[in-house]
Amino acid sequence: MSTLEQMYQQVILDHAKRPVGHGLVDLAEVEGHLAGESHQVNPTCGDEVTLRVDVTPEGTVAGVSWEGQGCSISQASVSVMTSLVEGAPLAEVARLDGLFHDLMSSRGKGLDDDAAEDALGDATAFTGVSQYPARIKCALLGWAALKDSLARSGALATS
Repeated sequence: MSTLEQMYQQVILDHAKRPVGHGLVDLAEVEGHLAGESHQVNPTCGDEVTLRVDVTPEGTVAGVSWEGQGCSISQASVSVMTSLVEGAPLAEVARLDGLFHDLMSSRGKGLDDDAAEDALGDATAFTGVSQYPARIKCALLGWAALKDSLARSGALATS
């Protein structure tokens, strides 16, 4: 295993052990804020995540909280995603979602765009996961929950 692969594996393990945003937070009704929740399950392996999102009237993700169970890949991916999207405008969230999906389609090659990989930050640790089709669904579970939560909040209709 290369040094880079070891580093990527460590990032995933660190996020799985100390996840960002873990623990559902009650979505306080803040005037003008939009809130949504989604529960997603990967039927292939049983990974689950329930995710809540809070969006400001200006279209910025004010907060993400979640709880789930499953493999380290699914749980770490939700953690990394949370750290990426909190504080981001919805347009940036959509861009990051697209970049992560592109990464998951790369079959282990990563992205040819250094700026895109920089934008993904720790999410590039999942490059190796993209070599294993059964594991890609694990890595995308949290992203599906985020997209569904945003749709349920009504935030996507206003952006």
